[in-house]
Amino acid sequence: MYRLVWPLRLVAVILAGALLTTGVVLAVAPRVWNIANAHEELPVELPEFEPLSQRTLVYDVFGGVIAVFERENSQPIKLAQVPAEVIEALLAVEDNEYFLHDGVNLRGFFRALLSNFASNAPTQGASTITQQVVKNEFLAGLPRDGRYKALQAHYATMLENKLSKDEILERYLNTVYFGNNAYGLQAAAEVYFGKGAEELTMIEGAFLAGLVRSPSGYDPIRNVEQSQRRFVQVIERLETVGLVTELEGEQLATTWPLPDRVRTIPTLSTKPTYFTLALRDYLLTKSNILGATEQERATLLYRGGLRIHTTLDPFLQAQAEQARNILPNSSIGFDAAVVALDTYGGGIRAMVGGRGLRPDEPGGEVNMALVPRQTGSAIKAFILAAAYQAGAQTTDVINGVQPCTVPDFVDGRETTKTVRTGFGEVGPLSGRNVWNSTDCGFVRLSYAVGLHRVVDSTYRMAHSAYFYQGQPEEERESFKQLGLTATGNNPMSTLDMAAGMQTITNQGLHKDPYFVERIERPDGSRFYTHADPGTQVLDQGVANATVQSLKGVLRSGTASRSLRNFSRPATGKTGTQDENTNAWFVGGTPQLTTAVWVGDPNGYTPMVNIPEFRELGRRTVQGADYPAKIWGAFMESAHVTLPVLDWPAPPSPTRKAARIYVPGEECLARLVSGTLPPVGPGTTVSTTTTAPPTTLPGDPPPPVTTPTTAPRAIVAQVTGDTAVPPNVLDPRAPMPSVAIDNRTFVYPCAFPPANVVVQKKNT
Repeated sequence: MYRLVWPLRLVAVILAGALLTTGVVLAVAPRVWNIANAHEELPVELPEFEPLSQRTLVYDVFGGVIAVFERENSQPIKLAQVPAEVIEALLAVEDNEYFLHDGVNLRGFFRALLSNFASNAPTQGASTITQQVVKNEFLAGLPRDGRYKALQAHYATMLENKLSKDEILERYLNTVYFGNNAYGLQAAAEVYFGKGAEELTMIEGAFLAGLVRSPSGYDPIRNVEQSQRRFVQVIERLETVGLVTELEGEQLATTWPLPDRVRTIPTLSTKPTYFTLALRDYLLTKSNILGATEQERATLLYRGGLRIHTTLDPFLQAQAEQARNILPNSSIGFDAAVVALDTYGGGIRAMVGGRGLRPDEPGGEVNMALVPRQTGSAIKAFILAAAYQAGAQTTDVINGVQPCTVPDFVDGRETTKTVRTGFGEVGPLSGRNVWNSTDCGFVRLSYAVGLHRVVDSTYRMAHSAYFYQGQPEEERESFKQLGLTATGNNPMSTLDMAAGMQTITNQGLHKDPYFVERIERPDGSRFYTHADPGTQVLDQGVANATVQSLKGVLRSGTASRSLRNFSRPATGKTGTQDENTNAWFVGGTPQLTTAVWVGDPNGYTPMVNIPEFRELGRRTVQGADYPAKIWGAFMESAHVTLPVLDWPAPPSPTRKAARIYVPGEECLARLVSGTLPPVGPGTTVSTTTTAPPTTLPGDPPPPVTTPTTAPRAIVAQVTGDTAVPPNVLDPRAPMPSVAIDNRTFVYPCAFPPANVVVQKKNT
């Protein structure tokens, strides 16, 4: 049967070839004439090649690859890196006379035409490798008409005159598409065989060459049968040119295993993490390190072949992830975020945004390390630092007695709120008022400092590309002058809180948290080096005084039940938002500063009577519970190899203790006769006070708790300081205060103690 078909097929091939030749000549002749007489349509010189697209690699501090950024998987190599037998196989399949023609091979064109017509499927290409390079480099997007073919041939000839055969072949091997986002031989070797091009065998090279004609159609992973048929054709071609024997070809065609999955080189196997996704967003949208426009930045990141060396410490990252798992799983989905910064430099050493990226779940890629949440009392660390910067001393006294009524906003409407929670006394800033996180004391302190200065100081202490003054509202809700600022009603992210605490732990020198230490170009030259001299937001003595005051939070205050036995000098602050919806611990050592948040990523869900937590003895979750435990576990392991360091002692007070007060809420008087009530720890001058501007109408008079045996005193009201004006942002401008002596009396303007007679002014 075969002998009868073959003569008929040969006749058909000859007739078809003749007809095709005639048609081509008739169709092309007038176009060739037009092109020959229209020289302005052809460039005088070939355009330059575009730079080769290269993948960008991202490294941790120890040089391990943690991310690969690529729009197309392209990994340029030199021709000398490719084994000679692989090149022979590639040329046999794609352009067997490559080293014989001058860019266009007419004889090869007609031979391929006849061969492919005689076969059941195409086996040989009609274009030379030079023409394929021209097509990919210079003719992309042009219509496939007669002029296109003429230009392709003309450019191919010009390219052969401009570059050597080896240079053209190297460009081809680095740009040809093999499917599965693999551009170039090196990328294809990795994707299909999990190795470098220098390790390819001849048969592997031939298989890859067989994909070029139709990378999708011959994809061995998705179209196995078509790929197998194409491989058989490739083997037949190798037999024809003598690279394999007929017997070897038969064995290969039936036994050689096709690639069955996309592979990667083991050292480059990466998966997205909270850190690498945040890094990508930072480089593309929050910095101009890679260029002035996002398009420039994206092009360089995905095609520039950069080598990005980051701040991530894989050991600390693993420890942070392990510590995060102290939080039990719950049906509601409560989660934890951890951010650790190098105290001195601000580099992000670890970032945990939750229990792991889950792309298949709604919200599974949300990084809670970057999501602002209400801070609870953790913000008091920044208020305390602002107070010390304004001239307060650790011995100065503030009224922490509760309750206190302050302005508030509910659903956008102005209202008031009476704070009746938290420890409080009239006492010094360095004592229990700080350790036990007295709400009313810090509310009053924030008013004394000036809410506008608290906002300004917080922005400067926690400054970063994610948190700064003037930030567009559509990007991020601003930090506002809220009456309840001291109780944490302003939202901040875990990164923000770590950045603000870093200013305190680094003796007042703030350095923006950052991801990148340096970036190198493909040739090894330096593209970018991180350099940040820092901003001295707080005086060193102020920062060290804040550190000293907050050390007591771990030893004797709200965090003591979890961190009393922490092994080295450390400072920090707990935070628990109203109704236990967010819980925090933020603190550090001279080497590492870490913030931990715990809550519901999907909303402000009270962490009260949660079954999974109750089983472990936690009816409510506060900052002193899981956040402090996570912080302690991580920080203990993170410091195993680090020396024990401490901060310098803060400067000694330079004056006598003063009484800080809030003008408009608290009034001043001078003793006329009698004996003033005592001022100091344990004093209960009044149990009801109000934050400015006035007491709410209808508030009940305070119960008199001063002992009835106390001597009666007569005082005369005097004019005191005014509140810090809103236009004064100088952080060193003094707060309203008065020296503590036996003749000056500070009392709630609306409710003076019952055993004190106040002579009003002008009476």
